Amino acid sequence: MTQSINQLLHQTSLSQVPQGLSGDLSVNETPLIMHPLSAGFPSPAADYAADGLDLNSYLIQNKPATFMFTVRGESMIVAGIHHGDKVVVDRALKPKHKDIVVAVVNGEYTIKRLYKYKGLIELRPENPDYPNITFSEGHELQIWGVVIGVVRRYSSSSSRV
Repeated sequence: MTQSINQLLHQTSLSQVPQGLSGDLSVNETPLIMHPLSAGFPSPAADYAADGLDLNSYLIQNKPATFMFTVRGESMIVAGIHHGDKVVVDRALKPKHKDIVVAVVNGEYTIKRLYKYKGLIELRPENPDYPNITFSEGHELQIWGVVIGVVRRYSSSSSRV
């Protein structure tokens, strides 16, 4: 490898202490608008408020095995994971080829897409500006969990109109 694994890990890493999701996220259920939201041409506006959205049931399948990390870095931006995002990680899921995973390499957490082929395991960033990390048999790699969701805030201001 042309760069050390430690240098590669610092390109996009995760907070060192995962946050468990043991709290009840549904204490204040958020109203879910059932009308589809157009990302292309606008659709007629109307009030379609229906059921509430329970974030526990939407994001979490295995509550005791689910944690959140804060992302640092830009190596996963093509996958829609940006610096400062929170990723929801399920440790109970078995990682599959092309899953986005949290891995532990040399004692540090990192987030990458998992590729398995020809006896090799590769952790690939989702940004062409960053190199892959390749492991052959015999190299130690721990897949900590599978990313199942991303939470992002667009505004941190608390002012209301």
